Amino acid sequence: MHTRLADHIDATHLDASGRGELEAILRACVHCGFCNATCPTYQLLGDELDGPRGRIYLIKQVLEGQTATRLTQTHLDRCLTCRACETTCPSGVQYGRLLDAGRDIVDRQAGRGVIDRLKRNVLVRVFPYRRRFELLLKMARRLRPLLPPDLNSKIPHATPQGPWPRSKHARKMGILPGCVQPALAPAIDLAAARVLDRLGIALLQVENGACCGALPYHLSAQDRALALARKNIDACVPYLEQGMEAIVSTASGCGVMAKDYGRLFKEDPVYAEKAARFSAAVKDIAEVLAGEDLSCFQASGHSIAFQSPCTLQHGQRLKGLPEAILQKIGYRLTPVSDAHLCCGSAGVYSLLQPELSVKLRDGKLQALQAARPDLIATANVGCLTHLQAASQQKVVHWIELLH
Repeated sequence: MHTRLADHIDATHLDASGRGELEAILRACVHCGFCNATCPTYQLLGDELDGPRGRIYLIKQVLEGQTATRLTQTHLDRCLTCRACETTCPSGVQYGRLLDAGRDIVDRQAGRGVIDRLKRNVLVRVFPYRRRFELLLKMARRLRPLLPPDLNSKIPHATPQGPWPRSKHARKMGILPGCVQPALAPAIDLAAARVLDRLGIALLQVENGACCGALPYHLSAQDRALALARKNIDACVPYLEQGMEAIVSTASGCGVMAKDYGRLFKEDPVYAEKAARFSAAVKDIAEVLAGEDLSCFQASGHSIAFQSPCTLQHGQRLKGLPEAILQKIGYRLTPVSDAHLCCGSAGVYSLLQPELSVKLRDGKLQALQAARPDLIATANVGCLTHLQAASQQKVVHWIELLH
C-alpha cells in the first residue's frame, strides 16, 4: 500500500516508533480482504468500513492529512480490537497498533459529544482503580432492584471467599491485584493460588500493583495507561530481583497488555530495561501450568465448552493451551463452532456498543451451548461476566476447574 503521511504526523506518546512504524504497518497491507472473513463486525454489518481493511483505509486517509469526521470515529468505535484479523492476515499486518494510533488522532480531531465524553471519562477514571470500582459495584448491588434488566444482569452477586494460602515454598511467583476482577470474581485468583500451592509454588500478591492499563489505553487515554504501567513495573521489579519466577496473569486481557510493556517503553531511558524485564516475566496461568506435572489433578467428569478469549488466542497466541490442560486432566471438551469469533465483551465494548455486543454474545452462546455442556469455561473475567449474564449454563474461569 502506497503511503504519504502528513507532515504533522510524528512520533506520539502512544507509539515509541511513531511515524516509521505507522508507515510500515500501512505498507504491509496488500488489501487482500482475508481479514474481513474473520471480522465479527463485518460479519454482522456487511459494511466494508466496519471491517479491518476498510478501517485501515480510514486511518490511512487521516494520517495522510484528511480531517477525521464523526463517521470515521463511529467505524473505528465499532471495532472490538479482537485482533482476529491479525491471526488471519497473510502479510502480518499489526492492525491493533495501527488502530490505537488512529483512534487517538481521530478522537483529537473529531471530538466527542457531551454524553459520550462523560461516559468514557467515568470508565477511565473509575474502572481501572480497584477501590473506586469496588465502591461503584457495592452501590450497584444495593440499587439492583431499581436498575434496568440489561444492566442488572451484568452485576454479579457477592460471594464469600476463603483465605489465601500461606505457603512457604521455595518457588515463588507473583500476581498483580488488577482492577475489576477482585471485585467481580475474586475466586479466580484464589483458585490460581491454591492450584499453584498444590504444585509447590507460592503465589505472592504484589503490593502496590495496579490495573494493567488496557482499558484506558484502548480508550485514547494513553498517558493514564502508561502511568499505571509504570506503577506495575516499579511494584514488580523488586520481586523479580529477589528471585520471583514469573508474574502470573489470570485475565488474558491483562496478559496481552502486560506483555506489551517492553514495546511501549522501549524508547524510555528510565523504563526501557525494566519494562522489558517485566514483560519477559509475564506468563498466563496456562503457560505456567503447561510446564508442570499435573498428575495430582483429577477431572470431575463434566463436559466443558471452552470459550477462548480473543486476547488469549489472537493477542497472546495461546490458542488451545488451556483446552489441552483440561483434556490432559480428564475433562471432555465439546466442539464449538466459529471459536475464533469474539463474544462481544471486549473490555468495555459491551457498555459502549450494547446492541452489537448482545448480538455477538447471543451467537457465541448458541455455539457454546449447542452440544449441551455441563459448564462453560473461559480465561478472561470480562468474557465470563458477559456470557454469564445470558447463559443457561454456569460460566467459570477454567483455573477454577482445577481447584
